[in-house]
Amino acid sequence: MEEIPLTGGNMNAGVVRVGDTVRRPAGSWTPSVHALLAHLHSVGFRGAPRPLGLDERGREVLEFISGEVTWPGRTDLLEPDATMIAVGRLVRDFHDAVAGFVPPPGASWQVLIPADGAEIIAHHDLAPWNLVVDGPRWAFIDWDTAAPGTRLWDLAYTAQTFALLPERVLPTQAARLRLLIDAYGLDERQRRELLRLLAPRTRSMRDFLAVQAEAGTEPWTTLWNEGHGDDWQAQADHLERHHETWERALLT
Repeated sequence: MEEIPLTGGNMNAGVVRVGDTVRRPAGSWTPSVHALLAHLHSVGFRGAPRPLGLDERGREVLEFISGEVTWPGRTDLLEPDATMIAVGRLVRDFHDAVAGFVPPPGASWQVLIPADGAEIIAHHDLAPWNLVVDGPRWAFIDWDTAAPGTRLWDLAYTAQTFALLPERVLPTQAARLRLLIDAYGLDERQRRELLRLLAPRTRSMRDFLAVQAEAGTEPWTTLWNEGHGDDWQAQADHLERHHETWERALLT
């Protein structure tokens, strides 16, 4: 069957669509990721692609989810407020579904940025560029960097990428943050902990790019040279500068 290259993302070299499947180079982490995805589907979570094993060339095979990626600019697929609510519920459903997952013996994960704990196997990139909307089905893709982490570490990244981008006016950011977190369902203690993680989780992206650029590792060196490190730093500074705004949004 015809192989159609899929573009977008930073790690999509060699990723193609073949019929109703996606084929991509496998790694040492692939069996663990497929075990994770199989578990999610076994407990009824449809917000991730179904794993379909390896093909004759040793590539991993995943269900192709049709629809539109919400990045850039397609968070209008629902009304913005409804999008925050839908994303908050989707992330909560994933975290609840993964809570019962037991990794296979000797599980290997592709860890790019060490998390703040190992409460669950987190996605680590729950962002608009990895969200596909296909009618009533909303699903996150690109699970190859799933690894141990915590609910709040995962959620802090989601909050920043969906609700707190600095080009939006401050009251809008605060309102969308509240909608997202209310939909996820955090108690007061968890909200305070999330507030503490917002800036560090964002700054970890800048630090990761800096280390990889110094080592000359692609595609991260190119992203660093294009100014993405500065972008993540500016976003982390923005989160710190307006900490009291986020605090009022979540705690009052």
